[in-house]
Amino acid sequence: MSVKPGSAKPPSGRVPSKPLAFSPDAIRRVGVREPWRGDLYHRLVTLPWWVFAGLASAAYILVNVVFAGLYLLQPGSIANAKPGSFSDAFFFSVETIATIGYGVLAPATLYANLLMLVETVLGIMLVAMATSVLFIRVSRPTARVMFARVGTIAPWHGTPTLFIRMGNERRSQILEADVAMYLLRHETSPEGVTMRRFHGLPLERSHTPVFSLSYTAMHRIGPDSPLHGTTAESLAAEDAQLLVTVTGFQESTGQTVHARSVYMAEALQWGRRYADIFRDDDGSGRILDYRRFHDTEAA
Repeated sequence: MSVKPGSAKPPSGRVPSKPLAFSPDAIRRVGVREPWRGDLYHRLVTLPWWVFAGLASAAYILVNVVFAGLYLLQPGSIANAKPGSFSDAFFFSVETIATIGYGVLAPATLYANLLMLVETVLGIMLVAMATSVLFIRVSRPTARVMFARVGTIAPWHGTPTLFIRMGNERRSQILEADVAMYLLRHETSPEGVTMRRFHGLPLERSHTPVFSLSYTAMHRIGPDSPLHGTTAESLAAEDAQLLVTVTGFQESTGQTVHARSVYMAEALQWGRRYADIFRDDDGSGRILDYRRFHDTEAA
């Protein structure tokens, strides 16, 4: 066997609850410019939903608080408002920026009318910006591909083979899906220069016309494979990582979708294979059991 099994093997097929995948956010970048103001749109699109909702709400309240204070600078600028009432000024600002206009409070001076004009223009721009960001966040395509938390290496037709299992979490299909696999590791040249190198890992089948339920990417570890002769210990020493990508067309929208996952060397189980996730339901049909999606068993 060209691949020597290492010691990094769990006592059972049950895997940890968290994936052992590398996240680029874990790397601290030093010396690079961070023009967050110039890249504000991208940051708003990529923020988690709860952060985006909190920032949008805080910005809306802050703008109205500022304009409420400006209205209070001139006593009597808002008709029918209680003198010095911040709440009346605040809610008048809300009516103005949202163009509600209930008809009870109204600008009473030239100063208030000019301030209302500025706030209305600002409100139109803010609503347009918020709508565009919200639309992009809702409409951007996502693949919803589930990757197994670990990869397995086991014999297949007499040859050690690397397996990565993927599943389509949606009922709609991914059409013309292309799968690619790469090995990343530190390599030292004869001159003593250490570099991070990418190696493409040829797959048994890298294209499928329909990705509907599950798909297992397979790389045979033959003499020409970058994994030939490696062990769990040698991959860990090289800080090796396995990158898997999926690209295809979402059937329901026709948009191109992408998904990827990265596995550390510790996430590769040697001498094991994935547990079967298909079973019969008392003869009434077939069941795909995602509860066993990440489980492995001895090869």
